[in-house]
Amino acid sequence: MSRKVGLSANTSQFTLEGEPFTILGGSVHYFRVPRAYWRDRLMKMKACGINTVTTYVPWSLHQPQRGVFNFHTQLDLEAYVSLAAELGLWVILRPGPYVSSELDLGGLPSWLLRDDNMRLRTTYPAFVHAVNTFFDKLIPKIVPLQFKKGGPVIAVQVENEYGSFAKDESYMVFIKEALLSRGISELLFTSDGHNTLKAGGVDGAIRTVKLQKLNQKDIQDLNSLQPNSPSMVLDYWTGGFDVWGDLHHVLPPEDMVSSVREILRRGMSVNLYMFHGGSSFGFMSGAVADPTYRAVVPSYDYDAPLSESGEYTPKYHLLRDLLSRYNSNFPDMPALRYREAYEPAIMYQHLSLWDALSFTESFKSHKPVNMEKLPVNNGNGQAYGYTLYETSITSGGSLKSGDNVRDRALVFVDRSYIGLLKRRTVELAVPDGKGRRTLSLLVENCGRVHQGRDLDKQHKGLVGDILLNNIPLRDFTIYSLEMKPGFIDSLYQAPWKTLQENPSFPGFFMGKLFAYGYPSDTFVKLPGWEKGVVFINGLNLGRYWTIGPQQALYLPGPFLNSGINQVQTVTTQTGTLYSIRSEVRTLNIDEHLYRHKIY
Repeated sequence: MSRKVGLSANTSQFTLEGEPFTILGGSVHYFRVPRAYWRDRLMKMKACGINTVTTYVPWSLHQPQRGVFNFHTQLDLEAYVSLAAELGLWVILRPGPYVSSELDLGGLPSWLLRDDNMRLRTTYPAFVHAVNTFFDKLIPKIVPLQFKKGGPVIAVQVENEYGSFAKDESYMVFIKEALLSRGISELLFTSDGHNTLKAGGVDGAIRTVKLQKLNQKDIQDLNSLQPNSPSMVLDYWTGGFDVWGDLHHVLPPEDMVSSVREILRRGMSVNLYMFHGGSSFGFMSGAVADPTYRAVVPSYDYDAPLSESGEYTPKYHLLRDLLSRYNSNFPDMPALRYREAYEPAIMYQHLSLWDALSFTESFKSHKPVNMEKLPVNNGNGQAYGYTLYETSITSGGSLKSGDNVRDRALVFVDRSYIGLLKRRTVELAVPDGKGRRTLSLLVENCGRVHQGRDLDKQHKGLVGDILLNNIPLRDFTIYSLEMKPGFIDSLYQAPWKTLQENPSFPGFFMGKLFAYGYPSDTFVKLPGWEKGVVFINGLNLGRYWTIGPQQALYLPGPFLNSGINQVQTVTTQTGTLYSIRSEVRTLNIDEHLYRHKIY
């Protein structure tokens, strides 16, 4: 190809270098797939008949602190895009800066919230400055990968779903110009739900729609907004995400394929969100606020055609059959990777949370300070994890939190557990006692809301006063427990004890998992454990919680060493503790039931 024109949309059909082109897209996020598996997942995508991969770019992961950027290893965007090109896939990039994607704060870095006046996703000067700084690093990496420069990037999305936010009429123009002025020259898209299409668009970008059920009126609305342009469903939702305490979300394979068939029959282009969801490892997951606050689980399986662990599903086979009518040059389906059930990882050592405090930073403060305002991480505040607040009390009585606990607080008196405060549980009885006692609140950030109009209010920890007998508590010692790899590693020097019959909570538990030969994929199940986080060789797999629906954590083979592997859990609530058991998940009719409670 001469590579002069690129993807164009000046008729009722897309053209690529002047030739008619239908986008058969699928979303696979590089940051949710172990780098060792990028090739495997993209080859499986190619073998299904997909011609374009789309991915978001998570600002929060690429710039964890002001002035600190990470585009290496797992976050090497250039390597991912180049790999897609090598495999013969086109790329649509969605650089945000806000991406939603069920990520904590929609992919925006939490240090933005240190500014009390911050107005995210607007032309508020401090937000504009932060976006410009990020784009100055990001966009030059994308520019040489564009189609007209010989690369695979055929289009770039301007922000994401701004129509549902729409607080600043100048904002989308600013983001578009921020892209163009730095050298983005390929076709621009916006993407919105059917009822917010108009408010989310910007001149010079093709509007596209997000949906799961195809509605004639939705398509008519899109076409009436841009009558001389091709139509595209930039997010056809192949399933859905799960939140803690809710049901597992599925979309029947026949329903998905029927909708995709109809989209293509109408001559529209489509991108499947997700084609392969992967996992939101660590504390990456966001939360929803409507109708009430609920946090998103670590699995991003999404009931997608390719499962969380890269297995073929009935959706994959039906979709491959459908797309074979549009693209006859299919490679063979790559072989599935071997999965293995390992011996249980026996947890043999225990470390009380209180004994771990000397390995973290502490601060004195007259009043409670939220996570984002803590003087840690070079003045960028605490992003994730837990914060412990301790103060002295001289009486018992009624402890009231109002709406100031974000999101759950385990409460202790002289380090004995007395109860839980959370958004709906805002009052707790503190028992009477003699003399001065220590009141402790271990507050967990369960994930910031990833969408909606209250993004500016997603501070975590204690965000205001806690009252004892209607008097605000004062003079705190605050411990930052972000659970970063360096902290987890440092605990090897801590005074671990042999695991007793009744270990204290909260606490850390350590054991070993043996993987002989070349390690294989597996899943970690935690029978009898209630709530906490699992680390394998210092890597945070994500949260576990008995309330489900997720009942096991995906453990990719590349995360394991041949031989001995260190397993640590942070356990905040009691349960019956015997062992962590890693089990294989077989691909059968009960595949989802195995990992999720459906009742």
